[in-house]
Formats: sequence, structure tokens, C-alpha cells
Amino acid sequence: MSTKDENEIKIEVEEDTIVPERPDYEAELIAILKSSASDDAIRELLNDYHDNDIAEILDDLSAKERVKLFRILGDEAISDVFAYLDEDVAKEIISELGIDQAVNILESMDADEAVDILEELEDDKRNELINLLDEESKQDIRMISSYDDDEIGSKMTTNYIVIGRGLSIRQAMKSLVDQAADNDNIGTIYVVEDDETFYGAIDLKDLIVARTHTNLEDLISTSYPYVYAHEDIAECLEEIKDYSEDSIPVLDNDKKLIGVITAQDVIEVVDEEMGEDYAKLAGLIGEEDLKEPLLESMKKRLPWLLILFVLGLVVSSVIGIFEGVVAQLTVVIAFQSLILDMAGNVGTQSLAVTIRVLVDENLTFKNKAKLVFKEMRVGFTNGILLGILAFVGTGLYIHIAKGFAVHQSFAISMCIGISLLVAMIISSLMGTLIPLFFNKIKVDPAVASGPLITTVNDLVAVVSYYGLTWILLINLMQITG
Repeated sequence: MSTKDENEIKIEVEEDTIVPERPDYEAELIAILKSSASDDAIRELLNDYHDNDIAEILDDLSAKERVKLFRILGDEAISDVFAYLDEDVAKEIISELGIDQAVNILESMDADEAVDILEELEDDKRNELINLLDEESKQDIRMISSYDDDEIGSKMTTNYIVIGRGLSIRQAMKSLVDQAADNDNIGTIYVVEDDETFYGAIDLKDLIVARTHTNLEDLISTSYPYVYAHEDIAECLEEIKDYSEDSIPVLDNDKKLIGVITAQDVIEVVDEEMGEDYAKLAGLIGEEDLKEPLLESMKKRLPWLLILFVLGLVVSSVIGIFEGVVAQLTVVIAFQSLILDMAGNVGTQSLAVTIRVLVDENLTFKNKAKLVFKEMRVGFTNGILLGILAFVGTGLYIHIAKGFAVHQSFAISMCIGISLLVAMIISSLMGTLIPLFFNKIKVDPAVASGPLITTVNDLVAVVSYYGLTWILLINLMQITG
């Protein structure tokens, strides 16, 4: 085969791996809505699009265009769209609607999604809307709202199918069909005793294929997983994910079925937990958004900044102790940021690994010790490699750019390499031990570890670097300049 043929084949392969562009649904939807077609024609076109795509364009429409869209789709269809809206956008749109239409939309939504929107409204508006809801919606919303934000009950939905124990297959199917008109989470059917106590669950597929003479009891999984409404989200989240079910029943303390956690709920909770952990690692009390007031953002950032300010003064004081070292050998200050940055990077990497491992609540002391030694080995190995690189690179730089003699240049670079090694080992150790310590004393390691490790690593790096410079270069080798 010629070189030309080979090149043609490579080009064809590369072209085949190009991912085609996805359609711009937002542009299509806006064009449809702004067209002069009849309401019926527009409604038929809109029915081809996912509710999430429609939700994406609402914030880009004018109030007049939204009114047109709501009129065409109707309150029930709009309630499905609202499920995909960010709470702040939903709040703005609800405020634009007439009170009757807002009530109709909230009644058509799942109770947990309605709660998310209502919590964003002013107290007067929220209470007005809740009081106008039908009794069933009002009861569900108040029940979900009664749980704290960190309890799994605050994330559950009342959209599920439930049947009584002791029914025949025909009766169970009839009950399923009757409830499916209002509840579309039908993948799993839950079974309760006469007093509403949770008994078990049936897979929809098993019920569909069952013969009429089959005993319903044979289809029920009585050991089906469940959670209690007052359980802490962080504690039961891993267990919920492990089961990989479409939904998990939520029980009250008397084991009565009061709601379910769906797969979608789990995804949202995981997303929230990750956002919160990311904020905590940055030294924030909670997540921020673009529309958050200035004072609220300041309150989230200021506490840790004040603590770090004090710790920063400590680091500065330590640096002040080594002013004599810098005065005698000024070239070393040029490499201070190298040591500090690498120590910080290593500490952050170890912290990320440790926080991830601590998610497993079954971690034994042996596992924790293994983690500590592993991170120290990683820090030592990477420190050796980077230390050698720093020894060669900075030695050449100091000799060529700063005019020091060869033996002096490489003596200084040796000190830099050793300092880098020591700082990386200690930083990897701190990045592991500090979160383990906070976890041991029941303090969220994500909250305190990130900012604290950064400052501690700076302190370690400064002491290591200038301490070695003073001992090795100035006192032992008498290098100055």
C-alpha cells in the first residue's frame, strides 16, 4: 500500500470520528413560538420536544411570550415544564402568573418540586398559594416541608403507586391503572398492610406477565430496601446508590410508607452534595449563585477568610524570622513560590483522595493507616523526581542567569530540591491526616480541611526551605550573595 493510500485511510478514519452537531432545539422552539401558526398547530409542534428543552427557553422569552406559551400548552403540561426549571427562574415566572393559574400549576406538580418553588417565594405569597391548594396537595407539601434540608424526607416525592396486601392479580392491576392517571412513577408498585405499614414491593414487569391465577404474595419482595424520612442524606445516600433501583420507599418512624426517593431525586441530591463539598473546600459556608445578594455572599466567605487572615499573619511572622537568611543570600527568595506552590498542590491532591475515601463509612483503622502511608509514598516518589528536576534546572539557571560559580549554583539548587522533597512529603501527610482528624472528631472534613491545609503547607514549606538554606548554605557552606 502506498503512503498516499495510508494517508487517505487516516483522513477517512478521522472524519468518521467527528461527532455530528446536535440540533439547536432552543432556536427551533423560539422560532415555533414566534410563528404566526395557530395555537393548535404550535401545540402539536411543541409536543415533539422534551419538557427540559421548553424549560430552557422560558428565561429567554418576554413575559408576553410566556403568557402565549402557557395558554397554548395549558396548566398541566406547563407543570411538567416547571419540574426542570431552576428555582430562581420558577420563582420569577410564578410571580408573573395570576393566582388561580399558579395554584393550578402547583397542584399538578409533584409535591417535592412544588416545595422547591414555594420555598423561594416571599412568606406572604407562599402562604397565600398554599392556602388555596386542594387538601391533598396542601397535606403533601406541608409534610415534605416539615423535614430539615439535611433529612432524606425533604427530597422525597409522593408520586408513587401503592396497593394493599392480599389483593388478587386482577385487583392489583385495576388499582395500578386507577392510580396511574395521577402518579407516573409506576416502575415499582409498593405494597402496604391495612394500617399503611410497608410490606414490600413488586416490579411492574412481574405484575404484567403474571397469570390471573398467580398468588400476588409470590411477586412481592418483602426484603426490599427502604430509608427512614428522618435519616441524614449524607449517611444514607451511598446505600441508596448501591441498590440502583428506580425508586426507594421512604418510611416514617412507625414504618408507614409516606413517599419515595426516585433515581432523579438521587441525581439531584448527589449534585447538591458535590456542589456543597466544592464550596466547603473553597472555604465557603454554602453555595452561591449569580443572583445572590452581596451581603449573603460576604457572610459565606468572610468567616474562613478571617481565620485564614490570622493564620496568614503567623506564616508572615515565621518568614520574618528568616529575614537575615534572605539578606545574606537574596537569590533564594526567587524560588520561594516554587516550594509553596508545589506543597499546596500536593496537599490538595492528597486532600481530594482522602475526602473521596472517607465517603466509605466502613473504613477501618487499617485502611486509614494504609491510606496515610500510600500518600506519603506518593509524595516521596514525586518529591524525588521533582527534586532532581529542580536540582538540575535551578542549578543551571542560577549559574547562567545569576552568575554564581558552578559549585555554589548547584549547592543552592540542591537545597531547593531537598526542600521541595521535604515539603511534598509533609504536605501529602497533612493532606491526609488533617481530614482524618476532623472526621474522627465529627467535624465535616470538607469544611475545615481545604483552607487549613493550604496555610499549614505554606508554613511547612517556608520553615523547610529557609531552615535548610540557613543550615546548609549559609552556616555549613558559607555561601552568600
